[in-house]
Amino acid sequence: QVQLVESGGGLVQAGGSLRLSCAASGRSISNYNMAWYRQAPGKEREFVAASSRSGGSTSYADSVKGRFLISRDNAKNTMFLQMNSLKPEDTAIYYCKVYSGGYDRWGQGTQVTVSS
Repeated sequence: QVQLVESGGGLVQAGGSLRLSCAASGRSISNYNMAWYRQAPGKEREFVAASSRSGGSTSYADSVKGRFLISRDNAKNTMFLQMNSLKPEDTAIYYCKVYSGGYDRWGQGTQVTVSS
């Protein structure tokens, strides 16, 4: 089983930056695709970004394209989300996820709040 712990969230002003981390334990993340999702108050959880096992292939939601960057360090068993030019509408709980075939596992989330 994989355990995931997100960190790096916090309060930032609009236009600022944050870097989220997702630290994994239990198994190597090199076995999994990984992704970031977020859930704003009163809204459904939505896809933010994803990375293939090697990190060579990535994808982004249109709402974050050009502002967010997903990366991973398989040697350190950690995934990252660099968030730049943050907007108030980016305020949400951010979750990381590993997935492969029919298996997936979520972290507990980290709160990101962007003030206007």
